[in-house]
Amino acid sequence: MYDKETMENLDLLKKNTSEVITLDECRDLLSSNSEAYIGFEPSGLPHIAILIYVNKLNELVSLGLNVKILLADWHARVNDKFGGDINLIRESGETLKKSMLYAGLSNDVKFLWATDLVSNPDYWELLLQTAKNSSLLRIRRSLPIMGRTEEDADKDFSKYIYPLMQVTDVFYLNSDIAIGGTDQRHAYMLSRDIAEKMGRKKPVLLEMPLIASLKGKGRMDDFKKMSKSDPDSAIFLTDKEEDIRRKIKNAFCPMGIVENNPIIDIIKYVIFPYYASEIEIKRPESHGGPYALHSFKELESKYLNSEIHPMDLKKALTEILINIILPVSNKLNSD
Repeated sequence: MYDKETMENLDLLKKNTSEVITLDECRDLLSSNSEAYIGFEPSGLPHIAILIYVNKLNELVSLGLNVKILLADWHARVNDKFGGDINLIRESGETLKKSMLYAGLSNDVKFLWATDLVSNPDYWELLLQTAKNSSLLRIRRSLPIMGRTEEDADKDFSKYIYPLMQVTDVFYLNSDIAIGGTDQRHAYMLSRDIAEKMGRKKPVLLEMPLIASLKGKGRMDDFKKMSKSDPDSAIFLTDKEEDIRRKIKNAFCPMGIVENNPIIDIIKYVIFPYYASEIEIKRPESHGGPYALHSFKELESKYLNSEIHPMDLKKALTEILINIILPVSNKLNSD
């Protein structure tokens, strides 16, 4: 059994995560000067999902962890972002950094560039060790972390280096905790699987949720997340008020369905955990009058029972998002 303080700290650690692998391994990390890491590939304008990470990283800082953000410019180059133009990639990275700080990221979080890591020969020696302990099959399974398929990698072998770089980043930064979306799972699980053979720390994995595309599902009902490359699929931190109103109004939000519903996802993973203790639904008296939702569970139950109309929920969310996004957007757009 854990004492009360440890339980509270573990609850904060796992708050708003999809999974922690494993929670038991975190107990000792919270009582020491542990290292937490997340890597972001600069690949376009930051969207609302970045707020999940801003708040989670602040929580980790409050727990006493040393938190590092890797601006993965070399990774973006491998992944052909901005046509591989390193200057544009770095400009995108600077915008990401500004957006996170404007959104309230703690100044105790340290930013690093992959360029600085790869300039050290020790990085490439470690990557070689990682490769020697990895199979081609495992690397192939990790390709979705960069939004690529095996066919893409077969045409451009550098794509196979990307997962190896991500695992190397974890080891090189001596990370106790690795943070990433659920689409990063294969690479981080590879780092856990080979850590002992390499004499490295076995990192705990904090898997964070993804937000569904505002346009809804992809082909064959597969989950489709918000994308920087599709402006109408996401709410960007640079969006103006009219952009937010238009995008939320047009967003996919089927009556009575919460799975893969972007409006529900934003409320579940962004609004209720960090920005609002209640959501006010403003209905005309002829339709029952206004009322407040005090938790996501309450909202979910009512929405599943079709007691909340999608347009009423969209209107409520729009006003909340305007208050959250505009202060950040105004600063970014004035730079």
